[in-house]
Amino acid sequence: MKNLPLIVNICSTRLKLALRRTFRYYSFGKSALSSISQKDVCLISEDLVSDDDGMMLSAQSSLARYNEYDEFSFSRKDVAEVVDKNSLFFNNLKAEDHDMKRIMTILTHRGWNITSFMCRIDLNEIKIIRIINDLYEESLDATLALYFFNWLECCSGSKHAIRTVCRMIHILVSGNINHRAMDKILHLVRNFGEAESCDLLLKILCETHTERRVLETACSMLVNCYVMENMVNIALKLTCAMENLNIFPSVQVCNKLLNELVRSKQLELAWKFLEIMQSRGMSLNAFIFSLFIHKCCSEYNIESGWKLLLEMKNYGIQPDVVSYTIIIDSLCKLSCLLEATSLLFKMMQLGISPDPVLISSVIDGHCKVGEMEKAIDILKVFNLPLNIFVYNSFISKSCSDGNMEKASRLFHEMSVLGFLPDCFSYTTIVGGYCKAGDMKKAFQYFGKMIKGGTKPSVTTYTLLIDTCCKSGNMEMAESLLHKMMTEGLQPDVVAYNTLMDGYGKKGHLQKVFELLGKMKSSNVCLDVVTYNTLIHSLIKRGFIKEAGEILDELIERGFSPDVVTFTNVIDGFSKQGNFEEAFLVWYSMSEHRVKPDVVTCSAILNGYCRERRMEEARRLFQDMIDIGLNPDLRLYNILIHGFCSVGNMDEACNLVSTMVEHGILPNNISHKALILGFEKKWVKNPVENAAFKLQEILLRYGIDFDTDEYLTMIKQPGGLETSFASENPLAKCCKLV
Repeated sequence: MKNLPLIVNICSTRLKLALRRTFRYYSFGKSALSSISQKDVCLISEDLVSDDDGMMLSAQSSLARYNEYDEFSFSRKDVAEVVDKNSLFFNNLKAEDHDMKRIMTILTHRGWNITSFMCRIDLNEIKIIRIINDLYEESLDATLALYFFNWLECCSGSKHAIRTVCRMIHILVSGNINHRAMDKILHLVRNFGEAESCDLLLKILCETHTERRVLETACSMLVNCYVMENMVNIALKLTCAMENLNIFPSVQVCNKLLNELVRSKQLELAWKFLEIMQSRGMSLNAFIFSLFIHKCCSEYNIESGWKLLLEMKNYGIQPDVVSYTIIIDSLCKLSCLLEATSLLFKMMQLGISPDPVLISSVIDGHCKVGEMEKAIDILKVFNLPLNIFVYNSFISKSCSDGNMEKASRLFHEMSVLGFLPDCFSYTTIVGGYCKAGDMKKAFQYFGKMIKGGTKPSVTTYTLLIDTCCKSGNMEMAESLLHKMMTEGLQPDVVAYNTLMDGYGKKGHLQKVFELLGKMKSSNVCLDVVTYNTLIHSLIKRGFIKEAGEILDELIERGFSPDVVTFTNVIDGFSKQGNFEEAFLVWYSMSEHRVKPDVVTCSAILNGYCRERRMEEARRLFQDMIDIGLNPDLRLYNILIHGFCSVGNMDEACNLVSTMVEHGILPNNISHKALILGFEKKWVKNPVENAAFKLQEILLRYGIDFDTDEYLTMIKQPGGLETSFASENPLAKCCKLV
């Protein structure tokens, strides 16, 4: 053994040379191996003679004695490679040198010929498994076995066999280095994780184990890795195969698997697996049932969720606050506030204390349906301290009601009480003022938001952009988009669509397509609304053919056109009088399972009336009624105006009668159409005659119409021109007899 120091140094030098060759493509990260420095290349160990030739002879002499029985020993050429001139380099011993010395000492003690495999690195899997077993059994240090395992793979340039990896996994688990074991298993799953290979991995893990406890842990990790890689069905199959071996994953892994089965909507399999867990003696808890309850409620199947909550008692499990919260929150979202509130009080009777979040959720639900008093009552009953969430609920309700004075008062009160408004608070009140058309107030609160250090969201900016577009201030709208981007916020498809729609309505096609280009360059996915905006913008400028091409592109890209998409194109062709193309688009709606609505019908009716093709308009109107569509005031007015424009007053008056018979009162647009008809007939005082004709029709159905009051109203500036979408002045003069 007196030559052992020399052999150790030669082998260690050989290791460094091997590492130097392989370091280009392999790295151990935090492992003990390190790269070779220039100093290592220049220094020679004190244990070696300084003369190069003498050192060569010494090395050859030391190794010659092993050649007789060592099948992996150095040849003369090998020795020359190791101790080539200027190639034997060793600095002071580092950490990895110490580990390698330990390995050599242990293996020598176990009877291994260390010079053989250190020199040629061509061990088979049986020998490798024996070596790592010996290293662990002798040292009880799994990191040492792992060090040798990784070093060998690096030097050989090839990956270990599955059996060798599995044995290394068992050693790592035995040594409580589970995170490294997980890395190895995850690597196996990613490379050999197909359904056909999972049985093989389980088989080899079983064949390479020495302790039952370690095998169970390793198998549990294997199932966990399949779950992590979203191979849930394979994980379930593997679990069933393990059960035949009387092995089962841990409770934590079972819960993960169960969660993924529920998430992937495999409820039947999940329930069967739950029964298997129970048969294995695993204690079920409220969390597991909550998974099923949440899934049912997320699919609006609250009845099934409620049954599951009641079923918990049969398993000896008391529903907890989470289980009840899922049900109650789902009821609130569906506006089933009576049931949600009753369940909230039921919780109290069962001794389960609802948390502030749950109570606030119920309060918010009552606010959204306008039951402010009930919301306040709940607030008082549960003695819930006021918080920002509650204030936001009341502010949101006030804004949706258009009561901006109350919303502003609540906002101020919240601030005075020390509840700093958050982004939702500001966005809600800004949106409320935008809806009310008060741009000045909206921007005042927006300014307060920025000044107070609250960062606006994309939604905040989008609300302001929409308001600017509706008021025609496109310069301000685009400025807001740029400001949003400079603040580090990426505009979403809604923000872009809003600005595109504003430019499209003004006929600025170039701006619309510039924004489209920005969307694509920013990787913002286009949606149906984007295409609808493009189509509408093109049609507004008369590019009907191009709009039809956009519709084709939308379909080719896999989008599902909606009724607005088809209606826009139909309207464009109708305005051109190209009814053949309009009806081709109409018929294609059925292919995409889109049902025409009243607006779609009005687009073609408008075209017929404009072309004075009233007979075809009449037939289409009747067809529309036959397929179950109910005409609205706008549709009646289009047809009435069409007949009046050709002087057919009888048909126009019949339509007014039909409209009133179906409970739709005429408005000033109906009156204006009749005026046109009487003018065509050269009737004197057409305004008064049209009003009296309406009075005559309305009285037929028991409705009194004060013509004098109505005529006085419409004689005011702009009276007759009031849009039918606004308050109907004619209806204000009607009352039942």
